[in-house]
Amino acid sequence: MSEPDFGLCGRCLFQRLVRTTRGSVFSLCERSREDPRFPRYPKMPVGSCVGFAPRLDSAPGAGEVDVP
Repeated sequence: MSEPDFGLCGRCLFQRLVRTTRGSVFSLCERSREDPRFPRYPKMPVGSCVGFAPRLDSAPGAGEVDVP
């Protein structure tokens, strides 16, 4: 199964992928922890964001976490 299209979030330093045991994948915005302007789980795909910061490795899913 291919990765969902996370748009701009897929290249953002503040994205963390959250995978459930059922196989669902959600894009968590780490900026939401400090700034209420950013939704915790934004609607995908995101086309523009004032908080975007390019990830140096630019590999989608670089910040993955598994959730039981």
